[in-house]
Amino acid sequence: MNLTWSFDQSKTDWDELSELYKLAPLGHKSPADLETVFSNSRFKCFVYDDETLIGVGRALADGLDCSYICDIALLPNYQGLGLGKKIVQNLIKQSYGHRKIILYANPGKEGFYAGLGFKKMNTAMAIFQDQENALIKGIISDHTADSL
Repeated sequence: MNLTWSFDQSKTDWDELSELYKLAPLGHKSPADLETVFSNSRFKCFVYDDETLIGVGRALADGLDCSYICDIALLPNYQGLGLGKKIVQNLIKQSYGHRKIILYANPGKEGFYAGLGFKKMNTAMAIFQDQENALIKGIISDHTADSL
């Protein structure tokens, strides 16, 4: 492996990044949507093996209070080598000084992030564009305010 780490998106091939998310597998994310969300993210991390994009992550941050790490993805044949951990650690380092660093984990990945120091939040709540699908996938639960 000949790994290169980049922290800006100036050379990003958005079609290649879209394919990475599909193969990771983290679903379909259009090249245009990826360009929008990465452009609006304060911190980003791209990992290349020679010229091939193999891993990525980003963080939305306000510069003081909150940094939200998201969209961590790695091609399957590079998983299990510690590269995902290094991507997250790099985004944590870039987020240093924020009062809180928040991360959204897909169900089943909580242990991975706990190993990097993240703790489960008792009060986190979300509204998803596709609430029904988020319920089916176990990302959110259907609790009413009275039962909380």
